[in-house]
Amino acid sequence: MLVYVGGYRYNTRMTTKWTKYSFVCNSECDALIEYTLQSGYTFNDVTVITCACGSDTTCVSVEDATIQPTTTKEDKMETTYGATVSPVVDYNPNLLVTYKVIRGYADTEYKTDKVSSIEYELHNGRDSQKKVNALNSNINSVRDIILETYANSDDQETLRSIAEVLGIELTRTVEWSATIEVSGTIELDLLADEDTDIESEITDAIYADSNHGNITIDDTEVCNVREC
Repeated sequence: MLVYVGGYRYNTRMTTKWTKYSFVCNSECDALIEYTLQSGYTFNDVTVITCACGSDTTCVSVEDATIQPTTTKEDKMETTYGATVSPVVDYNPNLLVTYKVIRGYADTEYKTDKVSSIEYELHNGRDSQKKVNALNSNINSVRDIILETYANSDDQETLRSIAEVLGIELTRTVEWSATIEVSGTIELDLLADEDTDIESEITDAIYADSNHGNITIDDTEVCNVREC
């Protein structure tokens, strides 16, 4: 039983006698279970305690117990805020707030304004972003129309002007193939197999690559290899 006196908590167990019963689980978990009872409350002569694992237990000892009194000071809960954390305040449209203005890599700038003004700027920013997304979608549609009609159009100059104003790149993908004549020398080991496959040696060693960003080489084939 706990008693509070003058802000301190006293445990009345200091004036009570206690008895400790120890039990060991009969299963493989081998748990040790201890019960400490106030005098006047005892287990029956035939004690059956069930372990948490579900198995029976065996009482291995019964002894007097001494429980030290506890005295603790009840501390009042305190609410503290860190240097960067502020308490929540009620909504106030006229409250002045200082915030950081982000403008790319420019020097850091801080502004102080009313909550109502900041709300208005945030609303305008969201509205502007929606308009930008809609315009980008329209520009992509115009790009598709120009690319589809450009080749057969009688007024390609106007289409190019429209594309330039909207920042549209007029490109098309062209499949191509080319033949390159390559010659060189190869050193063969005369002591090795005389039937060395020169074509295989050259095919394994020669490949084509492109240093131009707009050209992609998908496949390379070496053919017509002959000894001069």
